[in-house]
Amino acid sequence: MTTAVLEEQATVSVRRITCDDNAAIAKVIRAVSAEFGLTADKGYTVADPNLDILCEIYNQPRSAYWVVELNGEIAGGGGVAPLVGGDDDLCELQKMYFMSSLRGKGLAKRLAQQAMAFAKEQGFARCYLETTASLTQAIALYEHLGFEHIDGALGSTGHVDCEVTMLKTL
Repeated sequence: MTTAVLEEQATVSVRRITCDDNAAIAKVIRAVSAEFGLTADKGYTVADPNLDILCEIYNQPRSAYWVVELNGEIAGGGGVAPLVGGDDDLCELQKMYFMSSLRGKGLAKRLAQQAMAFAKEQGFARCYLETTASLTQAIALYEHLGFEHIDGALGSTGHVDCEVTMLKTL
């Protein structure tokens, strides 16, 4: 776990998810999704049947999820796992969601870098992600991190409305 003080009274920590975190991170994902109009009927993460059991999902080989706490409350998170339906050397950066209170502080960049370092340690050579064009700040971050736009979806994520697909060599 790492801890940092962002502002005079704000303490931020990043740590691996525990099963006690499931409800809190699911609430964050639902709130951020609603903020950006990413609804379940369009195939976004809020439609994922595993959203309420992320600890169990990311407690699988070659997978990890981290939560970000702001003053002891979960306010964001992100993870990495093998891409469903993908090659053995291909992982997916997944479920990167941050409440507005965490945005613009470099935490998404830090978490994505941590996830990719973990992926590389797990033997992955490439990292894939899917997002939507309305998430312009996220796309700019991914481009800054070296992700390149690709022409079509990889694997079998089921995110049919995620029209932005990106890939990075680790």
